[in-house]
Amino acid sequence: MNKAQEMTKTDTSVIRPNLLSVDDAKAMTLPRMTEIFTKHLNPGQLHFMKLLGFHKIKIERAEGMYYYDQNGRAILDFFGGFGSLAFGHNHPRIVEARKKFQDERRQEIAIAFMSQYASALAHNLAACSPGDLDMVFLGSSGSEAMEAAIKVAERAAGPKKPKIVYAENSFHGKTKGVLSITDGSLYRGEFKLVENTIRVPFGDIDAIENAFKSDSEIGVIVLETIQGGGGIIQASNEYWRKLRALCDQYGVLWVADEVQCGFGRSGKFYAFEHAGVIPDVTALAKSLGGGKAAVGAMIARREVYMKAYGTPKTAMIHAMATFGGIGEACVTSIEAINILYDENLIENSATTGDYLLYKLEELKAKHPGMIKDVRGKGLMVGLEFHDFSKTVPVVLRPVLAMLDDKLKGSLPGFIGSHLLRDHGVLVAFTEYNRNVVRLEPPLICGREHVDEFITALDEVLSRGIVRIVKDFVKAQVK
Repeated sequence: MNKAQEMTKTDTSVIRPNLLSVDDAKAMTLPRMTEIFTKHLNPGQLHFMKLLGFHKIKIERAEGMYYYDQNGRAILDFFGGFGSLAFGHNHPRIVEARKKFQDERRQEIAIAFMSQYASALAHNLAACSPGDLDMVFLGSSGSEAMEAAIKVAERAAGPKKPKIVYAENSFHGKTKGVLSITDGSLYRGEFKLVENTIRVPFGDIDAIENAFKSDSEIGVIVLETIQGGGGIIQASNEYWRKLRALCDQYGVLWVADEVQCGFGRSGKFYAFEHAGVIPDVTALAKSLGGGKAAVGAMIARREVYMKAYGTPKTAMIHAMATFGGIGEACVTSIEAINILYDENLIENSATTGDYLLYKLEELKAKHPGMIKDVRGKGLMVGLEFHDFSKTVPVVLRPVLAMLDDKLKGSLPGFIGSHLLRDHGVLVAFTEYNRNVVRLEPPLICGREHVDEFITALDEVLSRGIVRIVKDFVKAQVK
């Protein structure tokens, strides 16, 4: 070997790391899952999973309204992945559409070319959207969709109107831009956020009008149509109509965050449709992926979009990212939107949601010492419990009242734990009002599933507060 050959010779050997296979993952035991979760994922989160007993469950499969655990037990899903499972688990049409796409060796990433699948999905979203909401940006998450929404609105509003109004108890995502309009110290941490924001109470139209009047630099307002993390909080239809009028009057662009409440969950495709108004920009995600893909979308009025990105010079400022419009994800969403209408799931959300609210009101009347409020629209429902001190005998209330803030969320946690352990029912909670249980079952939910849930909840509440606490403590030491 000559000197030149020696100089160009490189070591091409690669040592294979200790990898787990797909079969290894499938066969993984709960102790091994706990070990890896603690070592490589989120040890702090495991603390809360242990409190609720969620760490004892390994999900083996899921279908329709149910998960199935390692013991074959069915778990009724009234959590729904924070509204990500409109079609339940593994809807057969969605599974088949994805399988066909794979079998035909269709393209996934084809960003150098126009995609027929991204085009079809954009067409469908525009067709489902009222008015001139017809320009679509495709991404992979709600945060990404909302980032696109505030960016298109800020650019369209222009440099002379750079300020953004947002609401108390809002949640718009965890990426840095939308974190700046997410009203939660937990998520904000100590990150350095953008400072061109103004905070107002949710549902207070006078506060918005005063802000618009007093600050001509306000160009955008961003609001969830129904606040999810805030505790399933709604504003009146009149509020949204006045908001639309104020935005028109002061030249402010309205961004409606429908990531959680949209896509049929409220009993309309968009929750803002209940008020008969149209925002300038909106965003969808969660169930848009059919429970099988990560898909988010921003939909803007054409006039707004073109103002922001309508020239060759500006077109690439916020063009689709690598995985925006990926083939199989788009096919999944195309099929999902068709199923939404073919199976009348929007109507089912409205009617079954009314039935759920009615049955919960009956429980509230039966257990007034525990249930404080029932609210929601469609299959996006909040069940608020009293502060802990209000649920105990009168003689104990003065002592426990001093601990109410620290105990917030404990009663919903106890009840959620018992529902899962004793009845195989899964529910969720809310970020800001920890006394609220969040109910977002799949839109395929029927009355029989509501009855199953109500029967389970009634049994737990009928134990009374003392036994609920005792049973929870007993479960912790097992």
